[in-house]
Amino acid sequence: MNPLLNQFIYNSLRKKKQGTNATPISNYEFAKHFRQLRITIKRLVKDFFLIFLGIGSAAFGLESFLLPNNFIDGGATGIALLTAELTKVSLSILLIVINIPFVFLGYKIIGKEFAVKAAIAIGLLALATATVHFPNVTHDKLLVAVFGGFFLGAGIGLTVRGGAVLDGTEILAIFLSKKLGTTIGDIIMLINILVFSAAAYFLSIETALYSMITYLAASKTLDFAIEGIEEYTGVTIISVYSNAIGQMIVERMGRGYTVYKGKRGFGKHGFTHDTDIIYTVITRLEISKLNAEIEKIDHDAFVVMNSVKDTRGGMIKKRSFNH
Repeated sequence: MNPLLNQFIYNSLRKKKQGTNATPISNYEFAKHFRQLRITIKRLVKDFFLIFLGIGSAAFGLESFLLPNNFIDGGATGIALLTAELTKVSLSILLIVINIPFVFLGYKIIGKEFAVKAAIAIGLLALATATVHFPNVTHDKLLVAVFGGFFLGAGIGLTVRGGAVLDGTEILAIFLSKKLGTTIGDIIMLINILVFSAAAYFLSIETALYSMITYLAASKTLDFAIEGIEEYTGVTIISVYSNAIGQMIVERMGRGYTVYKGKRGFGKHGFTHDTDIIYTVITRLEISKLNAEIEKIDHDAFVVMNSVKDTRGGMIKKRSFNH
């Protein structure tokens, strides 16, 4: 093992034990911490690889299809495109300015890691649109609407899989849905009605209609890119370390969970034994983090995820912790 990495792990463990005079660090503690560090690094590399792919796809969709033909999309990106068309302010600047409130809101309701990733992703997309120039592919309006939406939706979807966002509308929708008692889909639809109505008024009805096709293409591609995951995801976890996983869900994820009493069966003779089954509900933006945290505790845990259309009550809204 690299001596520098070795020393880094020991220093990190000493800090956790609050000083160098604490009890000696065992080989088990060192190996466990090293494994957790390796999983964290692996997850971050995978996440940022997906984010970079998403940025490239979104930038290509914007510069090769939408911008040259004055088309817009829905959400915060659509607001930025519409404002850029009306004011001639640089799109790269508008992407950052319009998404700043959403990133701050994401920090409040989802967490610091998500907010940092989202800020980096949005900043890099703005940089790409300002410095990287893709060729203009076509002026056919239908092709522009469909393929511009396809590449933009793929970019947003890949970024979501990396644990970030390029468009902050979904963060706002999660927040408002809990405040107003409506579904996330209803909030997103209302925002987009306002965006496309403004496009019809300031640009033209034809442009607004084609832009709606762009949004539909982007929306369907986004769903495909993140494997059809809905707004919420129900997660069932079966593990011999159920207590530790339950504690992690509360302390690390800021979520609640339910424990079912069940039986596990395996072997030729159907041998069974009692087990605790954990069930929790998270947003799709937190799936990557939850998987990594579960793997740190038990890489053999049996995890089942299923789509949840909407929820009410419970601890879907993140709790606040004072560290």
